[in-house]
Amino acid sequence: MKIENTIAQMRKGLLELCVLAIVSVDEMYPSDIIKKLKDQEMIIVEGTLYPMLTRLKNEGLLDYVWKESNSGPPRKYFKITEEGSSIKDQLIKTWKNLSSAVNSTIKESK
Repeated sequence: MKIENTIAQMRKGLLELCVLAIVSVDEMYPSDIIKKLKDQEMIIVEGTLYPMLTRLKNEGLLDYVWKESNSGPPRKYFKITEEGSSIKDQLIKTWKNLSSAVNSTIKESK
């Protein structure tokens, strides 16, 4: 078993929840989302984030607005939709349940 693969899959599984949580606070430019994730040690690259943002947009969970930039062309800022907020809340509830179950299981195994 390659532990790196398992860790990567665990992170990938939680990435959508983290992205929805981040954009639920404020409209975000993709590089700002990446920075916030990296600040929390959720390693991600643009090649992973951009397709996810497009998919979440196509699923109606995110929307975007164009904003003028001081340093070039307008930028696309993502924001959560009402449906996205509802999904985020459901994912948070699921995460809390899973986290509690995993923590209990780990505690019992010691």
